[in-house]
Amino acid sequence: MAFGKSIRTFWDGRWHDGDMAVMKAADHGIWQGTSVFDGARYFDGMCPDLDLHCARVNRSAEALMITPTCAPEDMAAIIREGLQSFGPGQAVYIRPMYWALHGSELGIVPMAGATGFAISLEEVAMPDRDFATTVTRTRFRRPVLEDAVCNAKAGCLYPNNARMLVEAQAKGFGNALVADALGNLAESATANVFLVKDGVVFTPIPNGTFLAGITRARHISNLRADGVEVREAVLTFEDAHAADEIFLSGNFAKVTAVKAFDDTAYKDRPMTARARKLYWDWAATQR
Repeated sequence: MAFGKSIRTFWDGRWHDGDMAVMKAADHGIWQGTSVFDGARYFDGMCPDLDLHCARVNRSAEALMITPTCAPEDMAAIIREGLQSFGPGQAVYIRPMYWALHGSELGIVPMAGATGFAISLEEVAMPDRDFATTVTRTRFRRPVLEDAVCNAKAGCLYPNNARMLVEAQAKGFGNALVADALGNLAESATANVFLVKDGVVFTPIPNGTFLAGITRARHISNLRADGVEVREAVLTFEDAHAADEIFLSGNFAKVTAVKAFDDTAYKDRPMTARARKLYWDWAATQR
């Protein structure tokens, strides 16, 4: 089910208007969960880091033993062609995706070279720049690579995210801060997390339990170039309570301010605003 409007679908070698049916009931990707996607954004006439998102979806496919069929540079060119139907005032969520069509002789293992490929362009507004969410803890944790395909943006990982969000919302919060297997802070249910303390920005060091995002890396680069000290470190939930600010980082919203973690409130959020401005200023150079 779509959650936006003005949808275009690239499938079977060409662009189609509308939300196309692209999978069959016996496709391996439906009943075995062998599907991956990536998310990029078009907004204000900008499409930042599109090349990196296209490259990552191919790496995600390989992690699930799905054969990628579209080179990243070709994928980016197809997406830019599809975006020509949207105006600079429209915000678009860009999803290239692969899924396995058939199983190998082992059944649950995807057959090499049997790959479905589609791209969905869906008009979805960017969140308001003044929006701020609240977060709480969740009993659900991030898995390790030995348990799940943590090195891929795989559809099969997202039901765990969904139950984190449902638990958080049942407690009256907008999102959840999530622990890794050792109980340390990993990220939120939907995005990477940054803490700010005494002018220094901290973010959990990648340990294989969460996807260290493209937008996360861009924030680190932008902030450091602007003279801000950014440290990747092992962080606890106590560090989050002691922080001066928290903000979330993901492709969908780029920067999401956090106004409270349980009963800890963050009233002044200058670094969050700085990270957002730096990102938009950088993105404007990539038109």
